[in-house]
Amino acid sequence: MRIFHIAEAPHWEAAQVSGSYLQSSLGLTLADEGFIHCSREDQWPTVLDTYYAGHVGELVLLEIDTDLLSAPWQEDPVGDTTFPHVYGPIDVAAVVDQRRVR
Repeated sequence: MRIFHIAEAPHWEAAQVSGSYLQSSLGLTLADEGFIHCSREDQWPTVLDTYYAGHVGELVLLEIDTDLLSAPWQEDPVGDTTFPHVYGPIDVAAVVDQRRVR
């Protein structure tokens, strides 16, 4: 399955050096939140518009192949829907595509 994560460019660049991505969402780390927020393909545009509308700086959309993750992940209920969450670092090798979104 493919899931998506919106990353601040500097955090993604640091992950490419270290091999692991550790940012949960805007302003929160994996250690802060306990998981990394992700979304399905149909959800990420709304997440971008809702949570990153006022963000200044470059953002990168990471496309993650869940079969390549070493950390567990699952769909968790959020309101009246579910969102995928990764319960550990995202391996850089699990990111199969990336593109600037803002």
